[in-house]
Order: sequence, then structure tokens, then C-alpha cells
Amino acid sequence: MRIRTLLALTLVTLASFNTSVSLAATRSGENVSIWFDTGGPVGGAYNTIVQNGAQQACEDLGCDIRFLYSDWSPQKMIENANRAIASKPDGLVVMGHPGDDAYEALIDEAQDSGIIVTSSDTELPRLMAEHQAEGFGYAGTDNKSRGTLLAQEALRRHPMKAGERALVWGLKSKPNRGLSTVGMIEALEDAGLQVDYMEISAELDKDPTLGMPLMTAYLSRHPDTKMILIDHAALTGQLENLLRAAGVGPNEIFAAGFSLSPATAAAIQSGYVDLVGDGQPFLQGYLPVLQVVLTKRYGFSGLNINTGGGFISRDNIDLIAPLAKQGLR
Repeated sequence: MRIRTLLALTLVTLASFNTSVSLAATRSGENVSIWFDTGGPVGGAYNTIVQNGAQQACEDLGCDIRFLYSDWSPQKMIENANRAIASKPDGLVVMGHPGDDAYEALIDEAQDSGIIVTSSDTELPRLMAEHQAEGFGYAGTDNKSRGTLLAQEALRRHPMKAGERALVWGLKSKPNRGLSTVGMIEALEDAGLQVDYMEISAELDKDPTLGMPLMTAYLSRHPDTKMILIDHAALTGQLENLLRAAGVGPNEIFAAGFSLSPATAAAIQSGYVDLVGDGQPFLQGYLPVLQVVLTKRYGFSGLNINTGGGFISRDNIDLIAPLAKQGLR
């Protein structure tokens, strides 16, 4: 009797072990195909971190992914969405720069075709509200809040007198995405500052190295500038080069922007960048892939996740800089 009992327990244990092995061997993303628009150009400082996050999610979950590059052009984002929908993947990750109206027909078509669509980096609030039950989520920051908070934190660290001059260089003309720039301007104006604004052109959006003569020209006309806020990750990474070319030394102008890169980390350490708002773009790549898989396999609705991770400065750059070199932060 005892032998039979031991045999039965052994068989149950082996069955449980085999079940565990089987479950571990089958990853939830296997046979799930995803097209992912990284937003920027091939090799871009910011969107490469987004891509790294998405690639890591696919390696963890076992899904197949194809990356798209739009040079930060809303028109290319729409074109890439068209291409992706025609290929009928299981999931499509878009960036919201073109806005709700521009995407509406395409996302309706994708949902009708059974394609799970979710968004990264820039929100599409109306479309997410309409399609959240079908898995439309968002991984990124609230753009208006992130601009406001960066400007307020910059003023807390570097108080300025009413009437002093500040420059905001951003993307105010773009729907949804431009709200970050609006938040910056409003916060600085509320503090009584004289705010100059420059719009980032499509060419500069794609290649931030083109900003050098623009920064030099601006500062030659306005040498009394005390603060510069940049609403663009790759352009923030160029700040040290831009300021050096304009004859500005470290710590002469308080400069702040968004998202870390090896270049931005070095600029913080050298005193050319004083503050960075960290949206954690790695998560903006990883989480949308996870969203598609969760919806495809288990029917989960869209998750709205704020990836904002606070601020980076000389106070904590030594901890985070090594992660930036690895393309994680």
C-alpha cells in the first residue's frame, strides 16, 4: 500500500514538473507579429532607446517585430501605419504625433481588421477612449504636465527675476506632442519671464546637428538669455555642442531638456545641461509590445501607463550614466 502511495505521489510530481516545463517553454508572445514605429530616424538617439525596449520585450515574450522609422515626420507616421495595416500584423504600435484626427480612419480600419493598435510617446486621448476595450493603450508621459513640471523644476533650481529672458525651443505646432512646449511657455510666463520661442523645423527634428547656427544666431542677438528649455530629446543631446559653438561656457546659462542619452549624460557632467526630464523611453518601447501580447492572448483592455521617471541632474547622473551607455536610459 505504501509503495502504491509513493508511486502515485511520484507520478503526480512528474506530471506537475512536465506541466511547468511545458508552460515555461511556451512564451505568451510566440507567433504574435508586431509592427512598431519608433518615430525617429535609423540610429536616432531617442528612438533607438525606444527600439531597444521593444526588442527586449520581444526577446522576453517570443514575438516577432518589424521596426519602422519616420524621421519624426507626422506624414511618414501615417504612411508607415498604412503599410503596416496592409500587411495585417497582429499588432501595431504608433506614436501619436499626427494627432487623433489624422489617425482616426486608419485606426478604425485596423481595429475592424482585427489588428491591435496601441500608442507610445505621445498620447492619442480620443482614439484611446474609443478603442481602449480593444487593447488601445498608452505608454508615455502626459505631455502638457511634463513641460510644465520641467519648467517649474528649472525655476526652483535656478530662480529668475521677472522680466529676465528665457528661450523655449520646441514643437508647439504639433497636436498633442506640442502640449509639452505649451506647458513650458506657460510656466515661464506665469513666473513673469520674457519668453522667446523657436519652432523646431522638420529638418532639425530629423537632424539636430543643424541647430548649431540657429543657436549661435539667437544668442548673438540675445546675450542676456538666462535659461534655455529644449522640448526635444535629440536636440537636448546636442546642447553642449550648440552652446560651445556659440561661445558659451559651462554653467553660464541654465539649460534643460528631455530624455537621457550618452551625449546628454556627458553634457550634465560637464556643466552644459543642468536638468533633464526623464520619460524613460525604454519603457515606451517595452510596454506597448507587452500590451499587444496581453490583449492578443488574454483579452486585456488598453493600459494607460505614465513612464515619467522624475529628473536627472548632477545629483544622480553618476548612477544613471552607465545605463545610458547601454541604451537603457
